[in-house]
Amino acid sequence: MAHTACDHDHHHHGVAGDALAAELAAAETRCAAADQRLTAPRRRVLELLLQAGQPVKAYDLISTFAVDGPPAKPPTVYRALEFLEKQGFAHRIESLNAYVACRREADGHAAAFLICDCCGATREFEPEATADIIAAGQAAGYALTGVTIEAHGKCADCKE
Repeated sequence: MAHTACDHDHHHHGVAGDALAAELAAAETRCAAADQRLTAPRRRVLELLLQAGQPVKAYDLISTFAVDGPPAKPPTVYRALEFLEKQGFAHRIESLNAYVACRREADGHAAAFLICDCCGATREFEPEATADIIAAGQAAGYALTGVTIEAHGKCADCKE
């Protein structure tokens, strides 16, 4: 996923160990509260997204899905990604055609991403302009179901 234009080390902040176990347990709890199931394939895709700490293309998820054995079939991973998006566990970064784990618990929150065009690092934040966008949508007669903003540039490490 990361670009090779930079000649310095890139540090992506994926989740591992106890923090990963806690994130997956929290996802199980959220699913149960919503009367949904975090099946083994859904859990595995979420685990891979959390471990990556950056956007991941679906076919990269497919190739790394199996710990031992053959990779998952594409429909399995795409269905898992669809579920994770719908439940608020992942976002699709349209400009990269990739997916990233969402670690925010708010339902239906607006998502904004700062994306480094050099190393691929991505940072999610809650945009303050969300209320303005929703108001503009309502004024135009739209019933908005989501707001996602993507901003490209260079991260602090890459701009130096």
